[in-house]
Amino acid sequence: MTEFSFACTGVRADRFAAGPTLVFRLRVTASGDTPVHALALRCQIRIEPARRGYASAEADGLTDLFGERSRWGSTLQPVQFAQVPLMVQGFTGETETDLVVPCTYDLDIAATRYLDALGHGEVPLLMLFSGTAFTGAGGFRVEPVPWDREAAFRMPVATWREMVEQHFPGCGWIRLPRDTMDALLAYRSRHALPSWEATVRALLADSGDPDPPARDPFRALTGTTGRTDP
Repeated sequence: MTEFSFACTGVRADRFAAGPTLVFRLRVTASGDTPVHALALRCQIRIEPARRGYASAEADGLTDLFGERSRWGSTLQPVQFAQVPLMVQGFTGETETDLVVPCTYDLDIAATRYLDALGHGEVPLLMLFSGTAFTGAGGFRVEPVPWDREAAFRMPVATWREMVEQHFPGCGWIRLPRDTMDALLAYRSRHALPSWEATVRALLADSGDPDPPARDPFRALTGTTGRTDP
């Protein structure tokens, strides 16, 4: 039976992807000298929030996910980040390959809310691997890759923010139900407002709240910078 091990050696934001995308660099090692014709992998990535510390501002941003800091001993549980397939081409001994992970900036997603709350440092990730290996010399045999194959990696928060900035420069994103969006559009039309930012500013003014800073028109609504798209 061939033993496989995995390590993540780096991550980058894909500048040419149509949507927010991270590319993790993986090193795959197979025991012995038996050729591996292909690996069909399932890759699950989890955020392990208990494996780092948090500044006060970060803790405030994580209250919706984990509650008050005093409760974190029981609430700071792993957060699902992604689950993606990966085909690894044939090799013997060791190889490196890219793991492409499409991401979202939807703040209704727990992983996105967690990442958006971080201001600096690293994101503790755990990658879990399983799947099927096709190995053998002079033919092939099918072997399982068990679920206990894993790799820990600390992704720089700066890499996540670089990826978001590429697709949402200086902005954020919120999702609204269709009826709420229709009501917002009707309000914008009635008042002949030129943009969604002006619409939200007008609503904030009507509510009696002070005007938000020019760069952060959505902070009062979402806790982060943002924009809403039709």
